[in-house]
Amino acid sequence: MMNNWNGFSGWGMGLGFIFMLLFWGLIILGIAALIRLLMTSSSRGPRDKSPLEIVQERYARGEIDREEYEQKKSDLER
Repeated sequence: MMNNWNGFSGWGMGLGFIFMLLFWGLIILGIAALIRLLMTSSSRGPRDKSPLEIVQERYARGEIDREEYEQKKSDLER
């Protein structure tokens, strides 16, 4: 009666071992995916800006005056 393991007759331990392997496999895969995501997102720099956006930012910061901004803008729009 004690060796019957409540009707599982050995399958209970086998299934427990399989589920334990699946559990730890998913944990390891999740950690690896998280590390990969963090590594790829940190290696990407800011998106490349167009030359016109750079000129607009320089004008907004006051690095160039209106005349120079208009000249550069018209050169870039051609």
